[in-house]
Amino acid sequence: MSEDTIRLATIGRLLHRRRRLLALLTLVGALVGYGASVLFPPRYTTSASVVLPGAWQERELLTQAAIADSSVVVDRVAATLDWPGVGGRELREDVSAGAADGNIIEITGTADTPERAQQLSDQMAEQYVAFAAGLAGEGTAEAEEPESLRQLVVRTSRRITELAEATDPGQTVESVQTRTELTKLRTALQEAGDRLEEADPVADRAALVVMGPATRPDGEAPPTRAQLVGGGALLFLLLTVVGHLASARMSRRPRTEPEIATALGATSLGTVDVPEDPRDPRGAQAPRDGDAHRTAVPGPRARLRRLLGLDVRWDVPAPRTSGDEAGRQARYRRVHARLRARLPGRRRLLVVVPEGDAVARGAAGRLAAEAGSGPSPGAPGTGHPALRVVEVSVARPWVPDRDEESGAVVVLSAGSRTSEELAGVAEACADAGHEVVGVVLAGPVRSRPARSAGRSRDGGRPRDAAPVAPPAAEDVRGAAT
Repeated sequence: MSEDTIRLATIGRLLHRRRRLLALLTLVGALVGYGASVLFPPRYTTSASVVLPGAWQERELLTQAAIADSSVVVDRVAATLDWPGVGGRELREDVSAGAADGNIIEITGTADTPERAQQLSDQMAEQYVAFAAGLAGEGTAEAEEPESLRQLVVRTSRRITELAEATDPGQTVESVQTRTELTKLRTALQEAGDRLEEADPVADRAALVVMGPATRPDGEAPPTRAQLVGGGALLFLLLTVVGHLASARMSRRPRTEPEIATALGATSLGTVDVPEDPRDPRGAQAPRDGDAHRTAVPGPRARLRRLLGLDVRWDVPAPRTSGDEAGRQARYRRVHARLRARLPGRRRLLVVVPEGDAVARGAAGRLAAEAGSGPSPGAPGTGHPALRVVEVSVARPWVPDRDEESGAVVVLSAGSRTSEELAGVAEACADAGHEVVGVVLAGPVRSRPARSAGRSRDGGRPRDAAPVAPPAAEDVRGAAT
């Protein structure tokens, strides 16, 4: 698994190098959204409001909202509308009710046409009001008991007044006490009547009122067709981007020299640069701009991958700017020097390049060209090893049997192959009798403008840059390519 941090530059590189694939999948997502809008017809939603006058507690409002969209009310609405094939069970999924601010019950209806949505909401409000009124009517018997009690209190108070007036108007102690007790009793009865009036929950509540007909909807309810098309396109785009990022995060391709050398069971010989120019100064064919990480496997499938841009790796940073030709040539000479140090008595080696790795193929050609332009291989300790380049398929690796070669050098670009594929190449070399003596890592670079006056960087005489034709690479069957 890669531990590299996903940066904005990585996402930008993904959008740039996978733009064809992203555009295609975005179009597919839009078509899927359009198909979903065809399968699911448009829906229209509107609402009707019912006012509950008086003082209502929050729990009471929630109870009224539950009553408004109850099965009893919905069944009555279905019977009143009498739509073909639509019963109470179907309507329950299309209606809802909720308590809003200001003691208002908002009833919402959804249908396949604006007219039906308006009719559904209006009927729901009317049936709810009728059903609530019926519930209030059932409580009349209970409401008559407090009314009878109030009338009894009034009659009792009147009778106490009559008794007080009929009492001896004299100033005796008994008459004064009697009138005082009667006055207290009348006052207590009046206070009890007032408290009874305040405690009556029905007295300060009027009938429920519908706040006019529902408004006819002039637009579709979400999700609209445009939203489904846009959502499908965005969903496919995000899934593609996330899938690429997750794949890169879970990638098992080694990227550093130690990791690649460990996978092949060999020693790293160094890193060389491959310019993106059509042909580098030493005659080795180098990949052009955009082809640095392009797979070069022929066939219809490869043409399709090239058309969609899948043959270009997106998870590799843009090539860095290289130094001059002298610096690049020095890297190749150091590789040859390390080969001489490791194999002082061996003069022929096999250069193994994974098939489809354009960068490695350019580096291998340059290594072979440098070996051909160096001192004579016959000079002990000074000559470059003679190199023969072959391309090996990583799917079914096969290396030519050992002839005059004394070993194999694997040349590849960073992050181009998995550890399992590299291990397969190493096993193929071992089966053919070749010892993997080293690994050369190739990296694409952008060349700087050529220096004028034809002089080297240190001001001395220019180096010999006469083109030397690279030896032809061989495929796994030994045929020249």
